[in-house]
Amino acid sequence: MERRTIGAAALEVGAIGLGCMPMSWAYSGSEQRGSRSLRAVHAALDAGCSLLDTADMYGPFTNELLLGRVLKERRADAFVSTKCGLLVGEQHVVANGRPGYIRRACDASLRRLGTDVIDLYQLHRADPEVPVEETWGAMAELVAAGKVRALGFCAVGARAARRSGARLHDQTVRQLERVQQVFPVSTVQAELSVWSPEALDALLPWCEARGVGFLAAMPLGNGFLTGTLTPGQGFEPDDVRARHPRFTAEMMAANQPVVAGLRRIARLHGEEITPAQVALAWVLAQGRQVVPVPGAKREEWVRENAGAAGVVLTEADLAEIAGFPPAQGSWD
Repeated sequence: MERRTIGAAALEVGAIGLGCMPMSWAYSGSEQRGSRSLRAVHAALDAGCSLLDTADMYGPFTNELLLGRVLKERRADAFVSTKCGLLVGEQHVVANGRPGYIRRACDASLRRLGTDVIDLYQLHRADPEVPVEETWGAMAELVAAGKVRALGFCAVGARAARRSGARLHDQTVRQLERVQQVFPVSTVQAELSVWSPEALDALLPWCEARGVGFLAAMPLGNGFLTGTLTPGQGFEPDDVRARHPRFTAEMMAANQPVVAGLRRIARLHGEEITPAQVALAWVLAQGRQVVPVPGAKREEWVRENAGAAGVVLTEADLAEIAGFPPAQGSWD
């Protein structure tokens, strides 16, 4: 697989990563199987998808433990990215950016992952009760201590920004400007996909101007852009899509033209090319420092996603995608 260099630390990873969250958190708990997930991670590494993206809150904790089982055998093949800064309660998630907690969280992640160093340590969310510079300074100390190689920053969630009435990534850009004065930001992670392109407006240009890598979260639109979901099919209660404003039966039906367009372009590239691969190829085309991190928990999906690295979209393809109708959702 093509390799991409991201961030000031010149981190080299496969052009497509693996989001490990669905294996332990947020998507259809009845379908989560440890042995199947392990096979999926091995398949990703075999295909050159070296960036494994996890977080201590996924599970919580079980996702890192699962990856630790793979890293015991294949640490040299993997680029390990995990996150800190969020605590999971019984019915809620809260931020904790206190320096003492960040240090403890890092040590705990290292133990669960079974590794001496985390390649990329990301701040999942800034704590509104703690100056972000203090949190970032504690993370920088972990780099100096040799426990972490580079630091990344995750963008504020879309719904929070929309509720405030601000442009989607205004708050994140302000926070990035502040932490960049403390220690270099190597990567920014935010949602970017054919149906959620907002990061192209300000966040991706900010990264491009500073040589910062961009990890594209949810590049398959929570599975919608694969074309395998049916309007009205329903989701398990623990699945985030059961409460997502774009996954009501009405909105899934309204957004079918986006999937139809991806299918049309896929057919132009060959019978074996899928809508998901076209969607990932679009993300790859947004810049050499962009690495899509699609979530998957089955090896066949991992292999399909990895195949997107070989799909090169034409200017006509990109123009057609740019003309897709905007995705609709109840938050719009």
